[in-house]
Amino acid sequence: MRNHSTQNTFLVIAGSLSFIAALLHLGCIYFGAPWYRFFGAGEQMAVMAEQGSIQPTLITLFIFSVLSVWALYAFSAVGLIFRLPFIRTILVLITSVYLLRGIAGFFLLNNPMDRSVEFWIWSSAICLVIGVFHLLGLKRQWVLLAENRR
Repeated sequence: MRNHSTQNTFLVIAGSLSFIAALLHLGCIYFGAPWYRFFGAGEQMAVMAEQGSIQPTLITLFIFSVLSVWALYAFSAVGLIFRLPFIRTILVLITSVYLLRGIAGFFLLNNPMDRSVEFWIWSSAICLVIGVFHLLGLKRQWVLLAENRR
């Protein structure tokens, strides 16, 4: 396995940011309602967590899982772990989701849907930053990912 991580810091950062976001979601499960509130998950999620509902845990575990897989794909692209299937296609989709989510959030400022305006600003900015790291990293790694197909 060739290691391209030193050549592509963008994807290493993107994967690390996705993994940090995944861990923060686990923190919400562990610390409960105060973390759901602090990170802007909405009052309904916080109240359900306080009431012992399993729904916030299941939703948050799903998000944790998705973000973890996204981190693994970024790490795979730079050779930090084994090669994952459909890597270019999946990385394009991950990058698109981050960028679209980042942009879309700014359109929800006038209708925040049980979230604060601050949530949409911060989460959208964070998604845009992660999306840009993915985009720059994917652009740099694109040819190598095609050459290394099995």
